[in-house]
Amino acid sequence: MGHAIRGSSRGAGLLALALVTASCSTNTAAPGGPATASPAAAAAVVTVVPLNGAAGVPTDVPIVVAAQGGTLKKVTVTALKGSRKPLAGVLSADGTQWRSRGTAAPGASYEVQATAVNPAGTETRTVSSFSTVKARETYAIQNLMPSRYDTGLTVGVGMPIMITFDRDVSDRVSIERNLHVRTSKPVLGAWHWFDDRNVHFRPKRFWPARTRVRVQARLAGVRGGPGLYGAANRTVDFKVGRSQITRGSVLSHHLTVRRDGRVVREMPMSAGQGGAWKYHTTSGVHLAMSRENVTVMTSPGIGPGSPGYYRLTVYDTVRISNSGEYIHSAPWSVGSQGHANVSHGCVNVSPSNAKWFLDNTLIGDPIVITGSPRVLEPTNGWGHWQESWRQWLRWSSLKHFTTDDV
Repeated sequence: MGHAIRGSSRGAGLLALALVTASCSTNTAAPGGPATASPAAAAAVVTVVPLNGAAGVPTDVPIVVAAQGGTLKKVTVTALKGSRKPLAGVLSADGTQWRSRGTAAPGASYEVQATAVNPAGTETRTVSSFSTVKARETYAIQNLMPSRYDTGLTVGVGMPIMITFDRDVSDRVSIERNLHVRTSKPVLGAWHWFDDRNVHFRPKRFWPARTRVRVQARLAGVRGGPGLYGAANRTVDFKVGRSQITRGSVLSHHLTVRRDGRVVREMPMSAGQGGAWKYHTTSGVHLAMSRENVTVMTSPGIGPGSPGYYRLTVYDTVRISNSGEYIHSAPWSVGSQGHANVSHGCVNVSPSNAKWFLDNTLIGDPIVITGSPRVLEPTNGWGHWQESWRQWLRWSSLKHFTTDDV
């Protein structure tokens, strides 16, 4: 995998809205009331933004309905075609203002119906309409991990949330505002853009063990760039499993596996032999990226017939980078394991240790290797934890936040 290019983005502008009196209002006098109401019994005045008849309204502009001289009794905002599900909204504590939540669909016409009531019980009904800006193109989530098929829905404490879009997007602020992470335990974290198609989330520190997580990408109608709007929403639920962290040194030639802080396995190992740079095992915080019963490994950058070429069938492998590094069974190097580094860059362990490690590893489990002069790059596989928190935030549009309850 090549290094991702981190591009710049343009911040979204702020749109100031002024409340104005909406048209199409009808006042219903209380039964038996006078033809001309006294000031004390004046009907409530309802105002709606966007204005009645407004066109080309941005999809992320909130619909605001307010009552003067009374309180709102009912507000519905519904598309005239397509989905008839009303837009969600929130009523203020004093009942005088309603504000929509989420985004409207692009290229759609909406009708606003509102009813307010004054202290004397007189109702004011208002109906208005507006239409949203048309989308020239749409974007969608091409891949979202963790997922049932790629990682399983119980993952290790280092697992990032990774979203890939099907086309380049430029309005990173609008998109981040609509990516919600909810957890059963409060977590401080941030989204991070690797390029214009890939945005990932990680906590400041590893996830707390046994945390339930819900990712809600509410992107339907969300602006992704000029004329570009989200096509659909996506939600995924997953669970963080027990805390298992493996640490090893290319100098001591040993791996130590700790589960919830307790040592559960010690494994002699043999790391990269060095010489050529590609034959060094990388130092850094790796994550378990895949678990494979059988992997065919070939020499990087060398074809058949060339000196140093190899093609091996290897068993019980756990992938830890995109540059071809695995922890795997190596019966041929058992005599060197615990004493010397003889591999081409992988971490060699005995067949029994490899089988145990495969069976006891979750995707996203951290594997920390030290002692090598070659350092794992943040974009080499899932090297997310190779960046400091400050470096991680540098590529976030909205910086850090604490997750809401799931």
